Amino acid sequence: MNLLRAAATVSGLTLLSRITGLIRENLTATIFGASAFTDAFFVAFRLPNLLRRMFAEGAFSQAFVPILGEIKTRAESPEDVSLRQSAERDLHRFVNRIATALFTTLLLVSAAGVIAAPWLVTLMAAGLRQQPEAFAAAVTMTRWMFPYILFVSLVALAAGILNTWKHFAIPAFTPVLLNLSFIAAALLLAPHFDPPVYALAAGVVIGGVAQLAIQLPALARIGVLPRLGNPIAAFSDPGTRRVLRQMGPAVLAVSVAQISLIINTHIASRLAAGSVSWISYGDRLMEFPTALLGVALGTVLLPSLSRAGSLGRDDEYRALLDWGLRLCVVLAAPCSIGLALMAEPLTALLFHYGRFTAEDVAMTRAAVVSYSVGLIGLISIKVLAPGFYARQDLRTPVKIAIFVLVVTQLLNLVTVPWLRHAGLALSISIGALANAGLLLAGLWQRRSWRPLPGWPRFLLATAAASIAMTSLLTWYVPRVDWIAMQAQPLLRIALVLGTVGAAGALYIVVLTLFGVRPRQFLRRSRD
Repeated sequence: MNLLRAAATVSGLTLLSRITGLIRENLTATIFGASAFTDAFFVAFRLPNLLRRMFAEGAFSQAFVPILGEIKTRAESPEDVSLRQSAERDLHRFVNRIATALFTTLLLVSAAGVIAAPWLVTLMAAGLRQQPEAFAAAVTMTRWMFPYILFVSLVALAAGILNTWKHFAIPAFTPVLLNLSFIAAALLLAPHFDPPVYALAAGVVIGGVAQLAIQLPALARIGVLPRLGNPIAAFSDPGTRRVLRQMGPAVLAVSVAQISLIINTHIASRLAAGSVSWISYGDRLMEFPTALLGVALGTVLLPSLSRAGSLGRDDEYRALLDWGLRLCVVLAAPCSIGLALMAEPLTALLFHYGRFTAEDVAMTRAAVVSYSVGLIGLISIKVLAPGFYARQDLRTPVKIAIFVLVVTQLLNLVTVPWLRHAGLALSISIGALANAGLLLAGLWQRRSWRPLPGWPRFLLATAAASIAMTSLLTWYVPRVDWIAMQAQPLLRIALVLGTVGAAGALYIVVLTLFGVRPRQFLRRSRD
């Protein structure tokens, strides 16, 4: 299959997800502003999200997809019909038992989270205890949203299966349902709750159910719809134990990143009221290109890398990584420049309405600029890390992640007193660059990646295009009072989108003048 087309499909659907996500954040900012209660919601939502990344999209997917790909390759290899049927039975048994083990574990985790909500909120954001009403709201919303982890973990299981079967569209579309649920809750349910922010918590739960519901028919169509069975048999199965062994270091790797997030949220909760919200809104802008590019590339690369690794195709393995890295560079460079130089117009366009004030724009802008510093690192990690996961080497990313955690928190000692909440974002950015650099060095050391011919000219073209784009934005953006244009929202929308379009067009023109063509990124996987 054409990997660029697959990546474009995932990226396009992710774009839809991010657009609906930005609408969701716009409504949240407009209706609820940046206050102690929005801080309470973001803290409460971060708790199940943390576990989701640890047990579902993070550690579980990293351990599950390469092993599933290996078993699927074995099931497709035998020419003898009886051997093929036996291998297919093994495949279905593996999927069923993994699903049973995951469901059982997350059901217990969800119940424990509901019970332990007050202690978890204290751990995440002790500063909220100084505002009893906000703290109580955070505890209540945590209890409402904790079951979300059960639904979204099963969604991650389904996505891993569908991606392995090269069905990328449905998994890429499912986040849209969560955003639509958020939007509906903010518009329709908020007037019926006190405080109104509780409506967002209800929207999260509804969205989790919708995400799982859309996956099940897709699994049935490819004949791999999991069936829940005996938990004891599931946990004693050799395939399950193998995934659990792989998940051990993966959980640690993902936990390190989440521990850093917990510490940062804890620090932000002790800064000025609204700091958690400013970082969250800035994070939303940063995640737009990160998900659009990094997640799309990582989603497409991991199954292909796993297949190439299991078949011993080392040249194809290295070529896949090289292809991913080139796409990272050529796409992440303009995104990083755009976020840094257009932080104020983008923030004003998306959030400067209703209760979101000019001060909120300035504070969110500072976080966005800090995040932009590490954008290329954050995107590159999504390509480099699968290079280790596909080889079922999860220990190396763990060691790197632990080192980066220490670096990030040491940086906070310098950046937070200097830049307040934006310092937290800057520390994350520097840590992401360090993480990407160390992952690349590890792949180089293992000879898993070597630059293919053409890199010097490619980097020269990217640098020239980036300089041209920087010059245009540096000249134009300060000439417009983006805050004052709140009274002219349609004109502000037109100017922001026009500026983005002009900068992007200039970037593409300069790349073309230096000989970079889209066909150079076309690549087919050897299925």
